[in-house]
Amino acid sequence: MYLGTQFAARTDADYETFKQLGVNNINGFPDVQHQKWTVENLIQYREKVESFGLKLDMVQLPLSSADIDTRVKNGEFYNILTGTSPERDYEIERICEIISMCSDAGIPAVKYNLNIIGIPRTQSEFGRGGAKLSTFRWDKADHNAPDTYAGKVSEEIFWERIDYFLEKVVPVAEENKVRLACHPHDPYTPPGYKGVTRVLGTVEGLKKFVSIRENKYHGLNFCQGTITEMMDNPGEEIFDVIRYFGNKEKIFNVHFRNIKGNKLSFTEVFPDEGSINMYEAIKVYKEVNYKYMLMPDHVPQINAKDPKMTAFSYCYGYINALLQSIENL
Repeated sequence: MYLGTQFAARTDADYETFKQLGVNNINGFPDVQHQKWTVENLIQYREKVESFGLKLDMVQLPLSSADIDTRVKNGEFYNILTGTSPERDYEIERICEIISMCSDAGIPAVKYNLNIIGIPRTQSEFGRGGAKLSTFRWDKADHNAPDTYAGKVSEEIFWERIDYFLEKVVPVAEENKVRLACHPHDPYTPPGYKGVTRVLGTVEGLKKFVSIRENKYHGLNFCQGTITEMMDNPGEEIFDVIRYFGNKEKIFNVHFRNIKGNKLSFTEVFPDEGSINMYEAIKVYKEVNYKYMLMPDHVPQINAKDPKMTAFSYCYGYINALLQSIENL
């Protein structure tokens, strides 16, 4: 278990900063658009990362957390989630090609989302010192928000599309020994919101997900923040959920972040001030022998010359300190 980051480097100086701050492993974003990925340019990207003394642990597939309407506009894959044929078969075939290319390029894992409505939030609130916090209050959400491009997607339909995807992709991941890390739906939303019943927005849904097409290369980008957003009492419930997926070896990456609140009513805060005891959480990851990256995810917006990097830097130091604190446990 070790510190990582998914902060997208803006310049080479950011890679230097990661190393200086004790971040040695990254979830990276290749320098070319996914349509142009080849084994050769993925190797070049990995070697560039390594030239700064870093290791490229995984990359993001063209299945991001953005809402489907945005992805229709920017050319990112979306037919996998609409079920449109033959377009979804083309997209799945390309995903399989990318998995194979990652293997050939020495990249051991990929991260992805199966997300239609994106990451719903309500008006931001403010935390300590005026830090701006990403917020979700169901009582302030637009309950009459229109359907997305995907239209009505029931629980049954969503599971059919997920299974169709996994049936074709998981064997390729196994053949190429590349771990598939899927991010949960952030946050839990009541059935039918924006026309969609999100099936990866509950712990039970995630348990079902990892059991479909069971394989040691099929698991989770375990976003602790998102998973605590599914819970009525996250400060008590999260530890047994970590144990459940950790003992099954289904955690391939951890977004180690904290929230203040619970299901349908929360803010995203710095790791030291939320509803979750992060020291107790990291002890559980050690207990289940978790062996990959722990990384910050969403961070509060703060007032600094480089606000995003400054906020992430605080989180890097916090995680590194926790890692050192459990070395001898």
